[in-house]
Amino acid sequence: MSLVDPTPEEVETIHQKLAVPHDFITSSLDLGEIPRAEKEDGVHLIIIRVPLDVGKEADIPYTTVPLSIVMTDGVVLTASKVRNPVVEELASGRIRAFDTANRNRFLLRLLLETGKQFLHYLSEINREVELLEDKLQMSLRNREVLELLKYQKSLTHFTTALRADELVMARLQKGQLFQMYPEDEDLLEDVLTEIGQAIQMTDVSTGILSQMMDAFASIISNNLNVVMKFLASATIILALPTLIASIYGMNLNLPFQGHPQAFLITMGAAVLMSLVVVVVFIRKDWL
Repeated sequence: MSLVDPTPEEVETIHQKLAVPHDFITSSLDLGEIPRAEKEDGVHLIIIRVPLDVGKEADIPYTTVPLSIVMTDGVVLTASKVRNPVVEELASGRIRAFDTANRNRFLLRLLLETGKQFLHYLSEINREVELLEDKLQMSLRNREVLELLKYQKSLTHFTTALRADELVMARLQKGQLFQMYPEDEDLLEDVLTEIGQAIQMTDVSTGILSQMMDAFASIISNNLNVVMKFLASATIILALPTLIASIYGMNLNLPFQGHPQAFLITMGAAVLMSLVVVVVFIRKDWL
């Protein structure tokens, strides 16, 4: 049974029919709920955080939301505030050898799919970061850096959620909540391996992204300095003809003013001076 943003009436119905405590169902409705595992009156509650794709336009494109797994003697119930791909994948029937009759096996398969979904979204984040990297190399704006910051926030959410989920799984491995069958041990090992890989990948991606943001912030600043240097050089070059034209615009006795080619001489001198400055700037790599 799966609940998505249940109403108070639905919560009360589940409480009456399955004798499930109200807070076991409503805990996951708080988006800030932390992963944990507990037991009350024979009913097990495991809360984990699962990844969620919010959309590229969101302030945090990939985030995490709490998911409650409630297990009684005959029923396994999941509850969450929003629809999430992990539960939908399990409900789709595409997973082979998946049996909801064994509650322990169901829980482990859900945890395994959670780890796989984290890895999938991490690959998506790395792909988006690579696309932004190509844009940043010639960028003069902060927009691309702000886009990277959004993905850095996503990685921070992933790191926090994965480490908390890992603690819950480690507690399951110690058998403090319920006794698992021997064949479930291998599946739990796969879950821990998947989550461990996701944690490692998140840490690596976070470190790379952090260094990349610092590097590209410097690149943007350097690109802007190059543009400003070019504009300053162009201003100096264009100022020389303007200076000569201004001088010859004064009502004074000036050289060549009576010469029939005075205009060509003065303009030629202005162009020559500008060319000399251009050559000097090029040799000094100022232009």
